[in-house]
Amino acid sequence: MRPIKILTDSCADLPKALREKYSIDYVKMNTVHNEKETPASLDWEYYSAKELYDLIRNGERVTTTQVPATEFTEKFTQLVEAGFDVLYISCPGVLSGSVNTGLMVSKEIMTKYPEARVVCLDPKAPCMGEGMIAIKAAELVAEGKNLDEVIAYLEENKLRMNQFATVNTLDYLKRAGRVKASSAFFGNLFGVKPIIISDINGQNTAIKKVKGRLASMDEIVNLLAEAMEGEKDRRVFIGHADCAQEEVDYLVNKVKEVIKTDDITVDFIGPIIGASIGPGAVVVYGWGKKVELEG
Repeated sequence: MRPIKILTDSCADLPKALREKYSIDYVKMNTVHNEKETPASLDWEYYSAKELYDLIRNGERVTTTQVPATEFTEKFTQLVEAGFDVLYISCPGVLSGSVNTGLMVSKEIMTKYPEARVVCLDPKAPCMGEGMIAIKAAELVAEGKNLDEVIAYLEENKLRMNQFATVNTLDYLKRAGRVKASSAFFGNLFGVKPIIISDINGQNTAIKKVKGRLASMDEIVNLLAEAMEGEKDRRVFIGHADCAQEEVDYLVNKVKEVIKTDDITVDFIGPIIGASIGPGAVVVYGWGKKVELEG
């Protein structure tokens, strides 16, 4: 049996320490600013998180691309020639065409290397949710599960990854075409904050509105606590789009208080999701009840 390599992409927002701990690799998408493409590095080696979010704050347009086919070809070839089978856990297909490009390239690779398997899986969860699913896959591999067993587990359980997010202003969602200009204007005027989940298809969907910044942060933690009720895996990931440190600290303390866990990872929302959701966004992820809503 060939060893298995877990591969994800720039959407997963896994910090380097966790990628190294679980031996997870990733393929890069790109950000585009002033017609220049830059690899979307999870280590912020081309620009810092603050530099990216300041560009957006200053009204600059930053867009993103899917993983290029050449990136898949290079990475898949490198891994299968090193003796690995590959499980690529992608950005959700409703948000990016990367999983389809990966599928196309994987067929070419397996034709060239018939002894190898390259499997592409849509986790139906973006950002750190995708990253947490990749970590679970790596843990199953470490337990000795074969590729089919890992895939079966993820397909059965991936909708148990729960996301609850909110934003400080609707301006960036308006700029990205996610909300109407009139809704953004009146929402900002009255301090309305949307609560956003990842639905059964991996689409980001607003499920309710809360008035006030701290109230919205409280609400995403309370909703995650409800979703995680009875869950043995108490790991929580918190992502933020260059928020003030006091807001990050508030969210961490709220998670500790309400969810009763100290197993918390905090990191920036990466360049791919960050380019759409904009500065000031916060999100919490955890394993729990199966997501059933279709937005």
